[in-house]
Amino acid sequence: MAENVEATEIKRRSFRNFIASVRYSIDGFFAALKHEPSFREDLIFAVLLVPLAIILPVNAVSTALMIASLILILIVELLNSAIEWIIDYLRPERHPLAKRIKDMASAAVFLSYINCIVVWSILLWPSNAVWRRLVV
Repeated sequence: MAENVEATEIKRRSFRNFIASVRYSIDGFFAALKHEPSFREDLIFAVLLVPLAIILPVNAVSTALMIASLILILIVELLNSAIEWIIDYLRPERHPLAKRIKDMASAAVFLSYINCIVVWSILLWPSNAVWRRLVV
């Protein structure tokens, strides 16, 4: 019984812990901006396309999907960068498994780009009403 009480107390989070978590997340975001050129490029890509997604004459769900596909690229790029940093930290020398791990993380970024292209293509397909609204 005492073990359950201790486990419950450990799971409780204070507002101070929440603020610290947000601060760590912001620190991670700025570390990626500072040290990861790929993340900066992806962020520029997203910053340019989010306003386009907002002004296109599509419904709110389509806009949300288009923006979510861009945010997914940023998320996967952050994870890819973290994996690469971990591998470089733990095993700085070249190793075939380290290469495989990095290649697989890179493939995840590539798939997130494909996902974005597919989502935007489906939602903006010429047979879609978007094109009819833009032409008229």
